[in-house]
Amino acid sequence: MSGFPSYSIVIPAFNEGARILRAMEEVVACLRAEQWRAELIIVDDGSTDNTAELVERFAATNPEVRLVTNTGNHGKGYSVRYGLLHAQGEIVMFTDADLSAPIHEAERLFAAIQAGADIAIGSRWLERSRQTDRQPLYRQIFGRCFNLITRAVMGLPFADTQCGFKAFTRHAAQVVFQLQTIERWGFDPEILFIASKRALRITEVPVTWGHDERSRISYLRDGLQMLREIAIIRWNALLGRYDGAIKPLMR
Repeated sequence: MSGFPSYSIVIPAFNEGARILRAMEEVVACLRAEQWRAELIIVDDGSTDNTAELVERFAATNPEVRLVTNTGNHGKGYSVRYGLLHAQGEIVMFTDADLSAPIHEAERLFAAIQAGADIAIGSRWLERSRQTDRQPLYRQIFGRCFNLITRAVMGLPFADTQCGFKAFTRHAAQVVFQLQTIERWGFDPEILFIASKRALRITEVPVTWGHDERSRISYLRDGLQMLREIAIIRWNALLGRYDGAIKPLMR
C-alpha cells in the first residue's frame, strides 16, 4: 500500500488461532468491497498458539494486513494502545477478534467522525433491537451494573462504555492513548474519562451486535479488577496524570 491509509483497524489477539483467520478474511473482504483505503493491524499479545503464524501467512498475500507483536502478554488495553499509536490512518479504530460487531458497522463510526466527532463509540444498548444474539441474562446484569457504577463514579454519560468497537481521529487517539495507564480489561472507562477530561467530542453510535459465547472475561475476577481500576483512574486524575503534554507521533 503506497501512501498513508485513510483508516486503520486494530485487532488485539491473544491465543486467537481458532478465530483470527476468519476475522482477517471478513475484514479484508469488507475493505475491498467498500473500497476503503485501509490497513488491518493484528497485535499479537504474546500468544502461545499459532496466532502469529496464521497472521504472517495471511499477510504474505494480503498487503492490507500487518502483524505487530508484544514482548509477552500485557493485556487487551496495552495491545489496543500499541496498535493505535502505531497506526497510519487518519481515522483509527479497534475491534475484537470475534467481530461481535460486524466490521461493516465501522462505517457508522466513520460517519460520526466525519460529522464532527473526535471519538465514536459503538453501543449495544442505545438500540437493543440491533442485538442479533443477546448475552445471557447474568452477563447483561453484570454489564449494566458495571456501567451504572462507572457512570456514577466517573461521570461518564454513555449507555455502553465497554463495547469493543471504538474509532478515533488520529489526533484524538494520540491524546488519549499516550495518557492511558490501564492495560487490561478496564481500559475502556479510562480512555473515555481521558477524552472527556481533554474536551474531546465523543459520539455514541448504536451498532449491530451478536454475543460470542467464547468470551474469556471472568465476571468475578475481572469484575473486581475493573472496580479496582476505576479507583486507580480517579486517583490518577487527582494526581494530574491526565493533564500532561502530548508528543506528536511521526508516521
